[in-house]
Amino acid sequence: MKEKNPWHTSMTIIITVIGVIAIVALVTVAVLQNRPVPQKYKYGIVLDAGSSHTALYIYEWPAEKDNNTGRVEQKHSCKVTGKGISSYAAEPEKAGMSLTECMREAEMQVPTKRHRETPLYLGATAGMRLLNMENSLASDKVFQAVEKALQSFPFSYQGARILSGQEEGAFGWVTVNYLDDRLKQGLETTGALDLGGASTQISFVSSNYDISESTSNSVTFRLYGNDYNLYTHSFLCYGKDQVLRMALAHQTQLGPMKISDPCFHPGYSGKRNYTSLYDSPCVSHRKPENAPADFNHTGEGNFSQCQEVVRSLFNFTACKYSRCSFNGVFQPPLQGPFGAFSAYYFVMNFLNLTHTSIPLETVKKNLASYCATPWNQIKKLHLGKVKVKYLAEYCFSGTYILTLLTEGYGFTNETFSNIKFIKEIKGSDAGWTLGYMLNLTNMIPAEAPDSPPLPHAGYVSIVTVIALMLFILLILSLRPIWPRCSKQAQIV
Repeated sequence: MKEKNPWHTSMTIIITVIGVIAIVALVTVAVLQNRPVPQKYKYGIVLDAGSSHTALYIYEWPAEKDNNTGRVEQKHSCKVTGKGISSYAAEPEKAGMSLTECMREAEMQVPTKRHRETPLYLGATAGMRLLNMENSLASDKVFQAVEKALQSFPFSYQGARILSGQEEGAFGWVTVNYLDDRLKQGLETTGALDLGGASTQISFVSSNYDISESTSNSVTFRLYGNDYNLYTHSFLCYGKDQVLRMALAHQTQLGPMKISDPCFHPGYSGKRNYTSLYDSPCVSHRKPENAPADFNHTGEGNFSQCQEVVRSLFNFTACKYSRCSFNGVFQPPLQGPFGAFSAYYFVMNFLNLTHTSIPLETVKKNLASYCATPWNQIKKLHLGKVKVKYLAEYCFSGTYILTLLTEGYGFTNETFSNIKFIKEIKGSDAGWTLGYMLNLTNMIPAEAPDSPPLPHAGYVSIVTVIALMLFILLILSLRPIWPRCSKQAQIV
């Protein structure tokens, strides 16, 4: 009878233990070295000072050394109570005071230790552009009051300024495509359609855009290693509030004492003040001489006639270029999908017309039916949920949007479905503010950032496989000594 060699058994156990320890140590080091660490964040604040209201947005992103690797997302938003800052021209100090509540919210939302390093921006759009045109001194005083208020908070105040219409359109396009990951992945971009209270913007990339034909509408970007030649144009006075003023002003030319308006519901009746109607650079030059203090405004609810009123606000004949949208403005052929946001979304969502799978003719039919609904019936359905002012204007606003998109920009029955009405993308509001902050903080690189050759999970897997292979090779390398060990000291 033979007895097993105890030395051989001990050696095998020792080698096995050492091998297991080596594998565990190697894998542990790999996991610990590359494990996700608790994430720290940086923050940025942008105030959108629009014509009808101001909104505050807080953005956050990973506090990494390379800012280009972290995705910027919206953390919080706050709608400022009251009107836009341009409406405080007569009492500029109230413009600053109006921001206090939302700024205090921002103090709570951003961690205290990040306050001093958090950039704070305010961008004013068409409302302040109009005020600056009309009264630059009043505009300056509003900005002084706003700056004084914002500088009293513990953030890194970076200034307040008026954005050009071109900037507003371009930054809106950046926002939409950044949130949809189209820029980083080099995908076909989405056009941006923005509708505010005092202006509207259209921005898109067209392969048939000859910059030399209209250089003023061109913005060139190099983002993530790709070049983008963007067409963008902003139409001042063609926001939904100012264009309503123009429509009413046009109708008062026909009868200064009373307007029977096809763009308001049948049964609607109200009194409007001439002074307040014409208190805007968009219509001030049209005010009739010796106009009465007020005029009666009644509704008829006729969609077709309303379209005629809206069409009268566009000039479709003047064009010195190869092609135009309206008012003599060059526009290349529409291309690709479009995202329509801000007032586009809010109006069409109320009218339940945001689903572009609905044929354009059906959209028009449904809107015509809504406009023809008696005012009393509309109030019964929505009063208490929607302010009367907005409720009364949805027929006009919807008609204006359809006319602008189809006859102004040239969307057809076939291409209308390319428009997606959006409020937000992946939890962040669509609009110019994110694009503005990304630009000022250099968060989007001109060139595509380098990425590791392997993801964390792949790296750990490969290290584990290599460790097992080394262990097996070690066992096999010791195989020659096994026979020698087995021949030593045996008992018979």
